[in-house]
Amino acid sequence: MGRIVVLALGGNALCGVDQAGTYEEQEANAALMARSVCSLMWTGWDVVLVHGNGPQVGNLALQQEEGADLVPAQPLFVLGGMTQGQLGSLLTLALRKVAGPRGPDVVSVVTHALVDPADSAFSDPTKPIGPFMTPEEAKTRAAARGWTVKEDAGRGWRRVVASPEPLGLLEAPAIRALLGEGFVVVAAGGGGIPVVPTAEGYRGVEAVIDKDYAAAALATTLGASALVLVTSVEAVLLDYGTPRQRPAEEMTLEDAERHLAEGQFPEGSMGPKVRSATRFLRGGGEIAVITTPALVYASLEGTVSELEGRHGTRIVRLRQTGEGS
Repeated sequence: MGRIVVLALGGNALCGVDQAGTYEEQEANAALMARSVCSLMWTGWDVVLVHGNGPQVGNLALQQEEGADLVPAQPLFVLGGMTQGQLGSLLTLALRKVAGPRGPDVVSVVTHALVDPADSAFSDPTKPIGPFMTPEEAKTRAAARGWTVKEDAGRGWRRVVASPEPLGLLEAPAIRALLGEGFVVVAAGGGGIPVVPTAEGYRGVEAVIDKDYAAAALATTLGASALVLVTSVEAVLLDYGTPRQRPAEEMTLEDAERHLAEGQFPEGSMGPKVRSATRFLRGGGEIAVITTPALVYASLEGTVSELEGRHGTRIVRLRQTGEGS
């Protein structure tokens, strides 16, 4: 087994804010992501692909509620498992198509995330799922369905649910074994299905897991060299929304932790990504990257994209290139 990279793809990257979420739209978005993954495979990286499911699980929850008179609605953690299968298939097929005959086999693993039943997140829902709504739509649906709704980073209102911290992934040993056999692994979809231990085994709980935190935990467990967090912006911005706004092309671990403490990265935006990166580096990782699908390879390898002429944000344990942030 060579160098391992865990690459985390947001559910919004597969179903954009301006898209309806049709299969064809998600298929086209998956193909773009597959090209980035293949560029890493072909340069010797062993790849684990983690994906979010916020839009998909929220949409599925709406479908469940609308059809409840005909078919019993399922718990939220079951919907997480359903979307793991849906998006795991989507990404597996995209990777096989882009890689072609020279690509390795791809396998998708339904993954469970262990959480603490006493986690404070259960009493303070914060994780957005499902479609964006106007304030009026959000108020109406919250009253009718018992939802908690909040404004999401200036883009609209969404349903929010509990998002406890992942303590570990039950299938991590199997993922390691598959990597050792040369597979590209799609795992921890939606951060994993949240479960808690009981005297009879594990049981699912009503929550969703932040896929960036799950990716960081998995990367640390696997002894990965790199963690890549794919998002819709090319690089992390410092002093966002001010005249001093600028991209952070490279930060040390200490830089990133200082900026987090200063409040540079809001919880509803870059906070979880930067925090996931610092956790991974504190756990022994070498480099974390935050960028768009098009700039994944250039950012991870420390070059610039031949097409765009730039790269995203690199977070390293010690300064390697450039000036301080």
